Amino acid sequence: MESLRDIRNRINSVQKTMKITNAMYLMASSKLKKARKALEETEPYFESLQRAISKIILHTDLTNERFFATDKEIPQDQIRQGYIIITSDRGLAGAYNHNVCRLAEEELKKYPYDVLFCIGQSGHSYFNRHPELSFRMDEEYSFSAGTPSLWQARDLADHIIELFLSGELNAVHVIYTKMQNALVTTTEMIQLLPLHGDLFPSNKVVETETYIEDFDPSPSAVLRKVIPNYVKGILYGTMVESYAAEQNARMAAMDSATENAKEIVSNLSLEYNRIRQAAITTEITEVVSGAAAQE
Repeated sequence: MESLRDIRNRINSVQKTMKITNAMYLMASSKLKKARKALEETEPYFESLQRAISKIILHTDLTNERFFATDKEIPQDQIRQGYIIITSDRGLAGAYNHNVCRLAEEELKKYPYDVLFCIGQSGHSYFNRHPELSFRMDEEYSFSAGTPSLWQARDLADHIIELFLSGELNAVHVIYTKMQNALVTTTEMIQLLPLHGDLFPSNKVVETETYIEDFDPSPSAVLRKVIPNYVKGILYGTMVESYAAEQNARMAAMDSATENAKEIVSNLSLEYNRIRQAAITTEITEVVSGAAAQE
């Protein structure tokens, strides 16, 4: 049986842990609000880019545009897929990192010449421990997660676009965690390149725009200038979404840890009081027995 001192020490230890988990919960909550605000501030710009691309597409033959998908089949041994994996730098976020890595692992088994770009140390460490998977890690463009920034998205997107246009990659996908609401997050994979024409609501433009657009020097030239910025915006959006989902998962994990700690403290306090009461009862019994023996 534990002594009163041992139980008291355990209670103090759990209470200190509660302070840490509560502090981490508050920090994650603050970071989540900042991430959502950052995304809301940039969304109007990238939505306007999407509308602009929709207008340009009306005047462009997409079959000749390298950024857009074609019906041309690629031989199996020539398929080169690029995967951008977005995880976190730290744990204590429930199954957040595990779900992303599992989905990425399933995709990496499909083709033998994949290139991996890891955002976040958790994903980087996970795949370095699995050399049996056939892929090449791009170390130069694999970086820490941290707070998402536009310059990181721009730098990585420029590199991805260069590899895509040169033919080193046939397609680029992003595997990330999307935050549906405060209670639900899903691990998703989207195709970053090549683009599909149905992503852009050209039919809505036809219905609402009645004037004739004039593009200088040509619709195709303008499109090739606008598309890279759009790709950067999509990549930045997935980074912010993942960061927000990470903070949300950490809040849930820390809240659960705090509640468990409260339950442990409650049970230990009951045990402490029970043992203390038993000790007092024993002491009283001994005093009464000693007094009775002296009579």
